Amino acid sequence: MHESQTLRIERVRETQARETAWTVAAYETPVSGRMWHLTASGATPAPVLQNLLNHLADGDGWDTVIGVPVGERTVTTATQPLTEAGWKHTLTGHGIRWTSPDGQAGVRFDPLTAQAPQSPAIWTIWAGPDPDRPTWAITASPHTPSSLLADLSESLAHETGTRQPQPGRRDHRTRLAASAPAAPAVTAGRPASRSR
Repeated sequence: MHESQTLRIERVRETQARETAWTVAAYETPVSGRMWHLTASGATPAPVLQNLLNHLADGDGWDTVIGVPVGERTVTTATQPLTEAGWKHTLTGHGIRWTSPDGQAGVRFDPLTAQAPQSPAIWTIWAGPDPDRPTWAITASPHTPSSLLADLSESLAHETGTRQPQPGRRDHRTRLAASAPAAPAVTAGRPASRSR
């Protein structure tokens, strides 16, 4: 739990590879309902989890605007790294999907679910041979900050080997493995600031 008691991370150690092992939830106040949440399955690779935790520790990953519907700008911001990496963008019966050139990873956005009050997860970030039964997956609720989703998208685009490193950008050479990762070490970051 963050010192402000408005960001909570739960890790369930005894899970199967495709079951939820990580849950991150952000709250407006320590006693309010959740503003947003995301989950990660047990097989989510350590570099992806480390990227998520680093983003949260920087304090930029959990600011959100309450009550604003998910719009085109949010979707564009969240998926820009995938577009830049040349991922294929398609409309499906479930919404919009971005798929890596090798078909082994993707991001799915469900716009119909996003319009419902108290929507469950509307974002799915996945890797594996079949998006309906991924090797690992991260799901996120409607108000998950687009900056956090963009950071995860960039990590996914880099680490699946589909994006060429660009000057001034991080160079990730590790391919996201299908095996279960060790839990990443969490380093202390500066206190997070909040904005509405």
